[in-house]
Amino acid sequence: QVQLVESGGGLVQPGGSLRLSCAAESSGLNIYTMAWYRQAPGKQRELVADITRDRSSNYVDSVKGRFTITRDNAKNTVYLQMNSLQPDDTAVYYCNAAAGLLPTKYYWGKGTLVTVSL
Repeated sequence: QVQLVESGGGLVQPGGSLRLSCAAESSGLNIYTMAWYRQAPGKQRELVADITRDRSSNYVDSVKGRFTITRDNAKNTVYLQMNSLQPDDTAVYYCNAAAGLLPTKYYWGKGTLVTVSL
């Protein structure tokens, strides 16, 4: 089993920055790709960014150049640095991790709320 614990959400003004963290507590399972998703009110959950163990990353177009995903494999922790935040970034942000092999399972955190507003 894997538990994901997120932190770092909050209220920020447009143009501001926040850094989200997600620590994976694993019972001996290897953690592979880690990702951040978000879900805004009335919208479907969407992938924001993901990163592999060798730190290859992908981003949704709307955050490219503003958000940066990184990870610390020794700590099984993934980070999302969010700069130039806009009201459209307001959402609950969820951490996701792939763990184990044959089968690989996907785990979710409980989410952390990011609100971008004056």
